[in-house]
Amino acid sequence: MRFSLEKFYKVFSNDIGIDLGTANTLVYVRGRGIVINEPTVVALNQKTGQVVGIGAQAKQMLGRTPTHIIAHRPLVDGVISNFEVAEEMLAYFLGKVHRMSPKFIRPRVIVGVPSGITNVETRAVKDATSNAGAREVFIIEEPMAAAIGINLPIKEPVGSMVVDIGGGTTDIAIISLSGIVHSKNLKIAGDTFNNDIISYIRDEFKILIGERTAENLKIAIGSVSPEDMAAEASVRGRDLVTGLPREVIITDGDVREAIMPSIRELVESVKEVLEITPPEILSDIMARGIILVGGGALIRGLADLLQSQLKIPVHVAHDPLSAVVRGTGVVLENLHSFKDVLIEHSDGLPPAV
Repeated sequence: MRFSLEKFYKVFSNDIGIDLGTANTLVYVRGRGIVINEPTVVALNQKTGQVVGIGAQAKQMLGRTPTHIIAHRPLVDGVISNFEVAEEMLAYFLGKVHRMSPKFIRPRVIVGVPSGITNVETRAVKDATSNAGAREVFIIEEPMAAAIGINLPIKEPVGSMVVDIGGGTTDIAIISLSGIVHSKNLKIAGDTFNNDIISYIRDEFKILIGERTAENLKIAIGSVSPEDMAAEASVRGRDLVTGLPREVIITDGDVREAIMPSIRELVESVKEVLEITPPEILSDIMARGIILVGGGALIRGLADLLQSQLKIPVHVAHDPLSAVVRGTGVVLENLHSFKDVLIEHSDGLPPAV
C-alpha cells in the first residue's frame, strides 16, 4: 500500500525544487530538470492592483515604467520583503510548471533559503509557497542544497566548505555529517557590487546609471585582479551637472576599484569562519579546498584572490548558478534519505517506498 501511494504521487503530482533567490528564481521539476530560470521581479499596476509582468518580462520594465507601474523585487537580502507579491510570483511559476506538465494533485515543493534566517522569515517562505498552490513545503538551507548539488560528501564525517555568493546575500558554511557546523550570512553579494559600481561612476564621472546597466558592466568587464588584456565598455547615463545624457568609457580597473572594498569584506568574513572551525575539519578543508557557487563565483579572479589570501585551494563549481536548485532536485529524488538536511517541512515526510 505504501509503495502504491508513493507511486501514485509520483505519477499524478509534480515534485518541484525552487531556488528562491534575491536576483533570480530557478525551478527544478523531478524527471525534467531545470525548467525555469527567471529574474525575481514582479511589475504591478498601482491603479488596478494587477500584475502586469513577472520574471524576465518584469525585469525589462525596471527603470522604464510610468509612475503607476512599479517593478518590485519581492525578496531583499534573500528573504521575503513583500509577502503578497512573492505569493503572486510563486503562483505564476507553479502555474507555469503545471501548464508544462499537467497533474491532478498539487505539487510537493522544496525551497532553498539563506542560512541563519529567522523562524518568522522561514514561515513567510513556507506560507507564501503553500498559498501559491503547494501541497507540502520543505525548507532547506541554500549552502546545504548547493553542497548536495555539486556532489560533496555531506553525509560523511568529512568537512566541506561552501561559499554561495548570490544576488542579495553570501552564505559561508562549513558542512559535515548532514549538518552545518558553522555558517555566516553576509549582506554583501551581487546587488552590493552593482550598487558599488553605481556609486563609483556617480562620484568619479558625475554620471548616474541604472541598476541594470551596472549589472551588465559587472558581468562584461568585472574582475578583482588585473588581466592580461585590459577590458572596457561604454556606459550611457545622465550627467549630474547638465542633466543631459552622456556616454563615457569605463575600464575593468574602474569596476575593480569600485567593488574591491566589498570584496575585501567578503574575504575577511571567510577568514572569520575558518578561525572558529574545529582543527580536524579545517584539515579536511585544506586538503579538499573551498568551493564557490552562486553568480558571484563567476567574477574573474575571485577564486585566485581567495586562494592567495587564505592559503587554501579555492575552486569554482561547475555551473555555479544552478548548484542550489540542482541540490533541491537531488533531495526530491529521495526525501527520506535526505530528511536530516531539511530544516522544516509542512505535513511530515511522504510514505517510505
